[in-house]
Amino acid sequence: MTCDPGNGAASILGPRFLRAIGCQVDAIFAEPDGRFPNHLPDPTVPELVRALTERVRSTGADVGIGFDGDADRVGAVDELGRLLFGDQALALYAADVLGKRPGSPIVFEVKCSQGLVEWVEAKGGKPIMWKAGHSLIKAKMRELQAPLGGEMLGYISFTNEFYDYDNALYTANHLLRILAQSGGKKLSALVDALPQSRYFATPEIRLGCTDAAKFAIVDGVREHYRAQHEVLDVDGARVQFGDGWGLIRASNTQPVLVVRFEARSRERLQEISRDVYEVLARYPEVTIPALHV
Repeated sequence: MTCDPGNGAASILGPRFLRAIGCQVDAIFAEPDGRFPNHLPDPTVPELVRALTERVRSTGADVGIGFDGDADRVGAVDELGRLLFGDQALALYAADVLGKRPGSPIVFEVKCSQGLVEWVEAKGGKPIMWKAGHSLIKAKMRELQAPLGGEMLGYISFTNEFYDYDNALYTANHLLRILAQSGGKKLSALVDALPQSRYFATPEIRLGCTDAAKFAIVDGVREHYRAQHEVLDVDGARVQFGDGWGLIRASNTQPVLVVRFEARSRERLQEISRDVYEVLARYPEVTIPALHV
């Protein structure tokens, strides 16, 4: 396997830990350096794991593991060099956890794929869509006594056999254990078997918007769509179009609106995103990407 701790907190401990549990580790950027000279340490952003994906392909590694700067988030790359989205990794963990704790609630943020909802239900669990933010996810887990929760950004919390906090080393170990117990299947095969593979989705998109207007705009968009569509309002407005969805939520920390779209086909994805952008374009406080103006 290839490990990229990104010159962060896990630079020394990460490769050492992975070797200790029996992995053959090819480590890159494994010297601690708070200047982060190679790339910013975010293993969930495709352009920031380019070195990891290229190394996995060139060495024929079974998997690539990346850690963030303070080692509480983890990203993974399959043997084909494809970065796993947070909701794909969470689906793999959910299947494993539900095998031991059937019927349990699995908590995840509102930006996650509809495929994750379908997968958790198919595995006998209770999908709980909740607000973005790992502290909010963990609070909901404690309320429901959920054994697993997570976000798109790679924050994963287990309570079924571990302490209730985010630990990238433990999460990496859990993924490697799933892979080791898969009967020889490649990580790509496990990922391609997930319902998410039947959907087309955008990454998280951030649109500039004034702090003063962002929450009111989300309220306006929610009311606009409620006349014709189901709208989930657990965090912003997730508009259910039947064959896809569009999410609009106000960031809690920045003057932006966060949007994400998913659909059954690439064409439908474009239609849904265009529909939502046309509604948002009515608000002069929102900066719409030039492609969609």
